Amino acid sequence: MLIMTKADPVATARELVVERFPQARQAWLAGSVVLGLATETSDLDIPVLLDAVEVHRETLRYRGWPVELFVHTEASIHQFLALDLARRRPSLARMISTGVPLVSGTAGDGVRRECAAVLAAGPGFLDAVGLAYARYTLTDQLDDLAGGAAPPVRDAIAFDVWRGSAELLLACAGRWTGTGKWLVREVQALDEDDGSDYANRLHDGLHEALDGRPDALTVVADEILQQAGGRLGDGFYLNAPPLQRAES
Repeated sequence: MLIMTKADPVATARELVVERFPQARQAWLAGSVVLGLATETSDLDIPVLLDAVEVHRETLRYRGWPVELFVHTEASIHQFLALDLARRRPSLARMISTGVPLVSGTAGDGVRRECAAVLAAGPGFLDAVGLAYARYTLTDQLDDLAGGAAPPVRDAIAFDVWRGSAELLLACAGRWTGTGKWLVREVQALDEDDGSDYANRLHDGLHEALDGRPDALTVVADEILQQAGGRLGDGFYLNAPPLQRAES
């Protein structure tokens, strides 16, 4: 739950935008506070759209709230949407399309519609090279997990298996991925859509693996790998990217 002494998040965000960016075409309050997922440490995520600005990200505190500002032009938003698509994480598209508009008027509506379309379309499926590399990486991590290691190393390997499994699951479904809490939320959303229970199974498997019992995590990881073609070790081949020629 939110700390009750904090001011209303929407009113606070709007006041900050008026104070800091009086020429803003639009700004949006996004993130956990508008998605009903806020905790006592949640901040105010505010992407801001201006006609001309030095594109930047800034962290500050305002009226008792921690704030993350993402200050953009329309051109930079397009660039960041392309970057987010390439890494399969819709950070900016989600903030703008699901955020609460803070500036009256219709300026920014086109950008918001574009972000909503990108978010709804998803990242598509991995190409053959990307899928093979994901399979190979998770296979290697599972081999390490089965090999046994001292608890600190074992725990790091188990976490990598959990994350690699979740990311491969989402890739096989053509879904967005994420980091930290957003990776969990994306898997939960997939579970809700297809009636599966991968988020809970991965969570439980990770906890057992951290306790030295990797079988459950291995089972769910292999189940996800089967959706992608199974484990891949021997026979994996990947060309290196072209080397940059050194300037003389």
